[in-house]
Amino acid sequence: MFRPVRTRRPFEEAVAQIADAIRAGDLGLGDRLPPERTLATQLDISRPTLREAVKVLVNAGVLDVKPGPAGGIFVRSDVIPREVNAEDWQVRIGEVTDLLEARRLIQPRVAQLAGLRATESDFETMSTTLDLLARSMKDRNRFLQLDERFQLSIARAAHNRVLLEQMRHLLYQLRSAKDYALRDGISDSQWALDSLNRLLKAIMRRDPRLIEREMDEHLSYLEQLWAEETSRAQVREIPEFMMPFRERKSAPGG
Repeated sequence: MFRPVRTRRPFEEAVAQIADAIRAGDLGLGDRLPPERTLATQLDISRPTLREAVKVLVNAGVLDVKPGPAGGIFVRSDVIPREVNAEDWQVRIGEVTDLLEARRLIQPRVAQLAGLRATESDFETMSTTLDLLARSMKDRNRFLQLDERFQLSIARAAHNRVLLEQMRHLLYQLRSAKDYALRDGISDSQWALDSLNRLLKAIMRRDPRLIEREMDEHLSYLEQLWAEETSRAQVREIPEFMMPFRERKSAPGG
């Protein structure tokens, strides 16, 4: 769950790793983190640095530290406040075009691979996350975090560690674009929920073409909102090989 810190900002990365583990659902409400000594070793940071990172998340209401033999560091809330590491995932407007383009290359293929490899346990995890999404319609911050968790659950269902790490990084960078574009509250949330439900059904049917169609529709929504909010083209002109089959002028191999 945790990896050695390899940046010059060990304190900030420790906060980010713990927060991201909670965002992704690797740590749930009430879960106990590894003991301080173990966690510091896993992150390859000093225990004082770890204590400062934990203190930030305690003050944010995310973690709780309980003393005594039965104590430890526990997850108090599975919603990460926007101000925690928010400056780290802010990207320049000009970079979002690159992110949306990369997303079109990666996410449909990951979802199709999930359709081939997903287990019943994977389907249960995705369904549970969508149930949580449905109950979070009025909590924009929680909804966005659960949306990200669902996308990660698809990547996990592909059972490819390299792709999972790539998806983590991509979704991390996309947070600011979603936060900026999804301003319409309930209507945006309802559309996203309906779209993700259709996507899950396509994955459960293990139908690559249907998965691609549903993912295409889902990706297009954020692209359209981003274009409307910023008056910028959502992505560059899409090459034919990145388009859904039904929109291509010539069949593959033709």
